[in-house]
Amino acid sequence: MLKLLFTLSAAYLAAVGLALMIFPREFGVGAVPPDASSELIALLRLLGGPFLGIAVLNWLSRNAGASPERRAVMLANLVGFAAVAANDIWGVASGEAREIAKLFVIVHLSFAAAFAAAVRGARPEPERAK
Repeated sequence: MLKLLFTLSAAYLAAVGLALMIFPREFGVGAVPPDASSELIALLRLLGGPFLGIAVLNWLSRNAGASPERRAVMLANLVGFAAVAANDIWGVASGEAREIAKLFVIVHLSFAAAFAAAVRGARPEPERAK
């Protein structure tokens, strides 16, 4: 199940990262004005890079065995998806978010819950001989 979670999150984060880098205006429709400054577009493109990096990290972690490093990747994903979900919830509840944020609440909460379950169910790393 963890392999599927890492694979799905890698695909999702890669899609978001590429969309931010290649189609920032289209990806941000309703949030990015048609006459957005070149600085705003550059910032959106800049933000796409870390999404791609995390996507690669998740992709490469999909076959990893139990280890402190894999647990760190799971925790990082949990924090990231939970923070984004909290932001989505705030935006939807306050009315400040785009309409599509209602869908993203579900997606981001689902990833956060899945990573929380994975962290909770992860077996501890056996003690290494020193």
